[in-house]
Amino acid sequence: MAIDLKAVEQLATDQSSLKAAAGLAKPAKWSGVGGSHDGALIWGECAGSGANPYRVMADLRDLGNKCTCPSRKFPCKHVLGLLWLNAEAIVPFTPADTPAWVSDWLGRRRGTSAAKPASSAPSDGEKDLRAARADEPEIAEDPRDVARREAQAARRNEETERAILDALDALEQWIGDQLRMGLSGFIDDATARCRRIAARLVDGKAAVLAGRIDELPSRLLALPAGDRPRGAVVELGKLVLLARAFRTAPRDSEIRRAVATSETREAVLADPAALRIDADWEVLAERVQTRRDGLVSQTTWLLNLTATGPRFAMLLDFFPASAGRRGSVFTPGESFHGELVFYPSTRPLRALLVRRDGAQDRPPQEWPSPDETLSDALTRPLLAEPWAIDVPLLLPQGRIARDAAGHTWWRSVDGITTLPVAADVSGILCGTNLTRSAAIWSGNRLAILAAQTPWGRIGGHD
Repeated sequence: MAIDLKAVEQLATDQSSLKAAAGLAKPAKWSGVGGSHDGALIWGECAGSGANPYRVMADLRDLGNKCTCPSRKFPCKHVLGLLWLNAEAIVPFTPADTPAWVSDWLGRRRGTSAAKPASSAPSDGEKDLRAARADEPEIAEDPRDVARREAQAARRNEETERAILDALDALEQWIGDQLRMGLSGFIDDATARCRRIAARLVDGKAAVLAGRIDELPSRLLALPAGDRPRGAVVELGKLVLLARAFRTAPRDSEIRRAVATSETREAVLADPAALRIDADWEVLAERVQTRRDGLVSQTTWLLNLTATGPRFAMLLDFFPASAGRRGSVFTPGESFHGELVFYPSTRPLRALLVRRDGAQDRPPQEWPSPDETLSDALTRPLLAEPWAIDVPLLLPQGRIARDAAGHTWWRSVDGITTLPVAADVSGILCGTNLTRSAAIWSGNRLAILAAQTPWGRIGGHD
């Protein structure tokens, strides 16, 4: 089954969508491209601005389509790009079994009005394929304009740095005030007090740090009441360390990422010094959280099953809550071969997915053994990044059980190490012999992501 570019042109809502689709119709933008055996369905994953690629699928019988991106245009530029790839045979759509995420979409759209003919798609002005294909002419810039723009950028950077430093001064004064007035009052009124200083940090262009402080009350309230004073001291101490680290090295990209803003996806991909790891990965878990600032954070934890590179990787995406729930790219428990690029860091963890190979039939792989002692795994990350909130761990053999007071603990099989576990653990995870466990250590509680047992893998909420 084949389509032509005329169908793509008719389906596009406007010329800008058609132009954007022409830019996406390049093999380097796509991974996991395939088609059904009868040629009716096509799919692929397209790199976007976030850590995870967008999943794109289309039914060539009626040009019904779906993409996991948050665009309000229908069809979006990714769908048009996928159809463009197919129309011009830019990449091979190798026949394969339909992925589960395509089957799910196909099952939901049967019997609906999704099978809308292409000619009925809304149109906004004239559309022209030749104009969409045309490269924008390069305009030679006046060197004086370039110098003026660079000077303006340097001045803006200095003003931003000054604003951040002023905001950090206000933060340290605020922390001192909380300690002088007493931790009990701070814990009781944490939401309002954190909200006020977070607003001051936003004004001071320290938006990432503001988001962290906005979430501080929820992290404190998740602790047992008796642990909250200690948790407050630890959290406030980490904020002081981060503020002083920024003053010492305001241009350090890793510290700036924790305070103000992150590099763009394009900047990380273009950085020749960025660490790239081509390996087998297992999806441990995915966490979706609605934040107080109206954004939804989508965190995917991956485990490196091979011997090279960082043991864990974290894919982090943000999108507006008003855009609705975004479809997940991964399923916990699935494994794949792919390439990740890590944000530059002394302890690489946050990454972007560059390429994911197509699904392969292969048995589940055993998790590797921990490559350092548990004591080192708990303490070494704090030497490199003492303000870190989450530290991923690969735990040795152990079990989870509750004490007489109802508190949950993880205990190593040799009985040497015992760590408190977040209270939401239930089900078969409790009392089971855990051969390996992947967990997040927050400094006072373990959150189990997934575990391997003698009879198979279980998730943190099983």
